[in-house]
Amino acid sequence: MGHDFAYPPVDFETHPDRYQHWILSVEGAVARLQMKVDEDRPLWPGEYKLKLNSYDLGVDIELADATQRLRFEHPQVRVVMVSSGLDQKVFCAGANIHMLGMAPHAFKVNFCKFTNETRINIEDATRHSGQVYVAALNGTASGGGYELALACEEVWLIDDGNAAVSLPEVALLGVLPGTGGLTRLTDKRKIRRDMADVFCTKAEGFRARDALKHRFIDAAWPRSKWEEGTATRAAELAALGQDAWPGRTGPGVVLPPLQRTDTEDGWSYGSVDVVLDHDNGDRVATLTVRGPQSDPARDADTWSLRAFRELDDALLRLRINHLQVGVVQILTRGDRDRLLAHEAAARDGAQTDWFWHEVLLFQARTLRRLDNMAKTLFAIIDEDNAFVGTLLELALACDRQYMFMDDDGDNSVLLTDANQGVFPTSAGMSRLDLRFPGDGDSVQALVEHPGPVDAETAEDLGLVTLSLDDIDWQDEIRIAVEERISLSPDALTGMEQNLRFGGVETCETKIYGRLTAWQNWIFQRPNAVGERGALTMYGDPERPVFDFNRT
Repeated sequence: MGHDFAYPPVDFETHPDRYQHWILSVEGAVARLQMKVDEDRPLWPGEYKLKLNSYDLGVDIELADATQRLRFEHPQVRVVMVSSGLDQKVFCAGANIHMLGMAPHAFKVNFCKFTNETRINIEDATRHSGQVYVAALNGTASGGGYELALACEEVWLIDDGNAAVSLPEVALLGVLPGTGGLTRLTDKRKIRRDMADVFCTKAEGFRARDALKHRFIDAAWPRSKWEEGTATRAAELAALGQDAWPGRTGPGVVLPPLQRTDTEDGWSYGSVDVVLDHDNGDRVATLTVRGPQSDPARDADTWSLRAFRELDDALLRLRINHLQVGVVQILTRGDRDRLLAHEAAARDGAQTDWFWHEVLLFQARTLRRLDNMAKTLFAIIDEDNAFVGTLLELALACDRQYMFMDDDGDNSVLLTDANQGVFPTSAGMSRLDLRFPGDGDSVQALVEHPGPVDAETAEDLGLVTLSLDDIDWQDEIRIAVEERISLSPDALTGMEQNLRFGGVETCETKIYGRLTAWQNWIFQRPNAVGERGALTMYGDPERPVFDFNRT
């Protein structure tokens, strides 16, 4: 099965000039994203081929970059058409099976998690940025290819008697659609459960007529009318978007490369540092976010955007490249007045300026990425902390908060408007509301508290887990960390995800919850990855062998 395969570190930064698998073009209000996967350039060269527009993490990193750049660099775009650039009558064959077959278990799950986040960001762009994504399926879309289409607002399929949409994972691979396919069928497209059942066990899927009849697609045109039909519908959607989002005009803001420096014990950026604890076998990381050094400005280097881009990159590198890290300690540093000035610039600017609106949306997405880390998160609120407003959200995202209680009561945190729903969680609630389920009085007490909240008051009001004096401070944190890294990572991941994703269930929380629980489990079952499992035997003339006992 190749579970001993040691993959090299993954770099999440790219640029359209370096894309190997996507072609991004923009004409006025319509952008085209053509998937043209180079089968000979997988993430791990020489290990497998990316045939039939199948994708691996490298392909999806480019897609994530494109969706991000469209929001910042091309604000005039109202419609993004996603299609295939291959001349093989295929849109996308889904995730590359040979890659999944050889990849370590943790990589498979983290790969699915990243692709889920990318697709949810596509829906976020449609909902909040006025960039409507449509899937123009000019060939068959199967598995993850159809799941990518489901993330789009509309799905169009060429009606040539051959092209189809399908989710064949259950029938062919013994696993589930890994990027939200089942949930989007029922929760987003409102497809009847019985028809979804038929669809998900019919490996070949539905061609245009049946797919349209049962709402698996929104429109279909024959090959002779495909270009005209898709162009007309795209123009209609673009016109609607121009009316709905009139402020998204003017030149875009180019996103420059991040400046990252590797160090002996981690890496650093302009405002974010990551330090691995070698004494604990690199199982503990300290992530420090530092506040701005200059005044806010309407450009890509302004702290509110750059620092969160750095944080996002750091989280992805920790997730994929440092599986051994079990505990992340989060600290903050910086001048509070400058932090508040940057927060005010983003908040006030977002009322009229698309750029600042996008900055807030990006900060929200990065915080949700933090929520979705399969790592224990401890906020360390020491006497030099800068947990103020926007940065306080980092602490609220953590599993526990430890706050130093100094003799003078000077150590404090500060709540602002940013903590009252500006950065919603996947459940659509603020982290403050999720902290006190069904207890609006506690939330109100914190919101109404005048000025900074000292350590003793923070514990009394439930804002932190423990406030500790200088006698207990270091020992309590050390013991908590040592205890945590002694426990089963599998059990902790399941526990943390269950506790973090409380509140009202949404399509997004269902997708993440099912990924963590069911796909994590199924990916390890013999029926999928055993010696004769379906994923192992894929492409082999022999049929897989199943244990038919239900569990």
